Amino acid sequence: MSAYAGPEAEGRTSDGPPLSDQPPTAAKEIAGKSPMRIAFGRLVRDKIAVACAFVTLAFILVAMFAGTICNIFNVSTETVLASQYLDVLGGGLPKPEYGPPNGGFTIEHPFGIAPRTANDNLAWWVYGCRTSLSIAGLATVIAAVTGVVVGLTAGFLGGIVDRILSFITDVFLTVPFLLAALTIAPIVNERFRESENYGEVQFWTLIAVLAVFGWMPIARLIRGEVLSLREREFIQSARVLGMPTGRILLRELLPNLAAPIVVAVSLMLPAFVTLEAGLAFLGIGVTEKPSWGQTITLAVDFFETYPLYLYEPLLGVVLLVLALNLLGDAVRDALDPKTRR
Repeated sequence: MSAYAGPEAEGRTSDGPPLSDQPPTAAKEIAGKSPMRIAFGRLVRDKIAVACAFVTLAFILVAMFAGTICNIFNVSTETVLASQYLDVLGGGLPKPEYGPPNGGFTIEHPFGIAPRTANDNLAWWVYGCRTSLSIAGLATVIAAVTGVVVGLTAGFLGGIVDRILSFITDVFLTVPFLLAALTIAPIVNERFRESENYGEVQFWTLIAVLAVFGWMPIARLIRGEVLSLREREFIQSARVLGMPTGRILLRELLPNLAAPIVVAVSLMLPAFVTLEAGLAFLGIGVTEKPSWGQTITLAVDFFETYPLYLYEPLLGVVLLVLALNLLGDAVRDALDPKTRR
């Protein structure tokens, strides 16, 4: 007669159901996330970054749909007869029935009209936003691409190529931007003043000046990053496998440089917006198209009698640059794994 082995022998625990009936514990699923996805998640949780992103998006939409906005409000950058809107004997200010400073706001001119010229302030504001963002955006793209190409080439190839490209970068860094702009602008004005496309020449000349004297910081940044990455195991493995240099640069190095490139671009864009407005204020930027800087120049003389005329473009510049700077700082913090916010 066999001895009783206890409840465990029958597949049971002392106070539970049979072991064969208990389902196995499910392993907790672990989902991997890329660094960019983690950074995006941190950025979305940052309320200041989200607010700045919405402000920046609003300015971009204004710039893209400037013509539609003007059509909705039935305003234009053209003024047929300025004398019917202005009080010539009162210093060229708008008549009271056409808005500030001597009258209330009107539906016909929501932002008022400009003294001396009777230009609609709303139309000039939205087209000035388009001019500023177009110039700053195109100059940023050109400068960023140039800087990334130079930095990648110099850092990866090294040797004589690195020394030559670094020397060229240092030479451009020694040239003061404002001095170069003050030198180039009079030449362009004298050469193309009588041209029918004088406004377009100004536009593209300013983009070229900003890009030519703005690519150096990002080139030095990328070069330093590449110098540290080219000795890593995955780059050495790619070389051993005989992978072409272009493929190593584009497929192996460039994805690992996304974070510094994004940060550099996010900080370069507001700097170019400020420079465009400043050069237009000095009269060496865009003068043939609506521009915030140009409007500020015209509004300085009417600050005491018509302060709103100055505040409107100034507020646009301040809001846009502030939003871009704060957004750039937030992007930098989100991409930095050492940051805890």
